Amino acid sequence: MGLKGLRKKKWFGVVTNMYVLVLTVFVVWMVFFDTNSLLIHWELKKQINNLEKQKEFLHEEIAKDKKIIEKLSDPEELEKFAREQYYLKKKNEEIYLIEYADSVKTKEDE
Repeated sequence: MGLKGLRKKKWFGVVTNMYVLVLTVFVVWMVFFDTNSLLIHWELKKQINNLEKQKEFLHEEIAKDKKIIEKLSDPEELEKFAREQYYLKKKNEEIYLIEYADSVKTKEDE
């Protein structure tokens, strides 16, 4: 089958149509090579989704921190926080720290 045989096929006429060729080149250009190609749009969409998730997480953290700040506005709560977190004490006061072991050795462990 030579070139003459291909020219007689119906699909060859459709494929070699000028409009089809221009449209095909245009679509390929827009999908892969253009500065606003679909591939770049997909990457930007992924970045937007990641940033929105990060935004939600940070809003939740801000809400938690606001609750803590509100709680620490009370002087008694502030003193409790300072004693528990920073081991602060009053004058003439002694503090004993009691640490619990995570596991107790038994004869089976040895």
